[in-house]
Amino acid sequence: MKKGRQTYILDGKVYISATASIAGVDEGNGRLRDFFDFVIDESEFGCKSHEKAEIKLRKHAIESLLQNASVEADEIDAIIGGDLLNQLVPSGFSAREFDAPFCGLYSACATFGQSLATGALLLGGGAKKVICCTSSHFATAERQYRFPLELGTQPPPTAQRTVTGVGCALLTSERPKNKCPKITSFTLGKVIDMGLNDPNNMGAAMAPATYETITTHLDERGVNADYYDLIVTGDLGKLGRELLCSMLGKKYGAVKDRINDCGCMVFKEIQKCGLGGSGAGCSSLVFCSYLYKTMLEGGLKRILLVPTGAMLSKDSSLQGESIPAIAHAVAIEM
Repeated sequence: MKKGRQTYILDGKVYISATASIAGVDEGNGRLRDFFDFVIDESEFGCKSHEKAEIKLRKHAIESLLQNASVEADEIDAIIGGDLLNQLVPSGFSAREFDAPFCGLYSACATFGQSLATGALLLGGGAKKVICCTSSHFATAERQYRFPLELGTQPPPTAQRTVTGVGCALLTSERPKNKCPKITSFTLGKVIDMGLNDPNNMGAAMAPATYETITTHLDERGVNADYYDLIVTGDLGKLGRELLCSMLGKKYGAVKDRINDCGCMVFKEIQKCGLGGSGAGCSSLVFCSYLYKTMLEGGLKRILLVPTGAMLSKDSSLQGESIPAIAHAVAIEM
């Protein structure tokens, strides 16, 4: 059922029955190591290039998800999701390894939210099992958006570090035997551009789009911010999170204690990873590990997952374009 202009209320039959998560070396040394299913021991993952490593990471993550769920690939109605590279090469190349339809999606680092929303709609249309998977790799994203790592370019203080990792979630229309969370609603975001043009300050560029999506979701669903135990954004980082809390605080009062950001949760302070993590794999990695397992254990009952994305490219930045941003909100409840 559609409610308002951007929000969709589901019928309660979209279960997140299993997840899988694979983290990079630095992520494995961060705050959430104990929650990841697997941590690689070197960034190339035994491959000749970092791009090939990201393909292998995705393949390994999907295989792990199928194993965790005790499901065969030919039972999957669709694999949907994306990454940050041109033509979604890691997503498409990894999907060729599985006997399942594939749909590539792109909302930059907000792609996991777009994937969960799309997967929910597919289940509403008759699908029974859908895999949502997004990934990113520090080395491939740096080459794609900024500079080759060999240059040793010094990042400015506002920069974030792209997360190396993959998060996969299996959506099912049939209630699993074990208790698990389900998607109850989602709000599709609008592209918001406030005229910022610094590609190394994506948190500030994405915060207004995140605010617009969260407030729209709460207004159209008719709930207050305290309805959720946690509102967790994708990869605003420390600066973007502070900006978002300030904006939300003016409308809803003190909300900082229930707002967090996946990019702020990944790394430890001593790792010196700028203002936190970013990347299409940031929100999926954190959700499919720490957040999902915390919900299963009863630590969280209702969360609003809001993956965030900066819709820029290296070419658009070099041509003086500003940074359009987007965020999609997905309500996940036990």
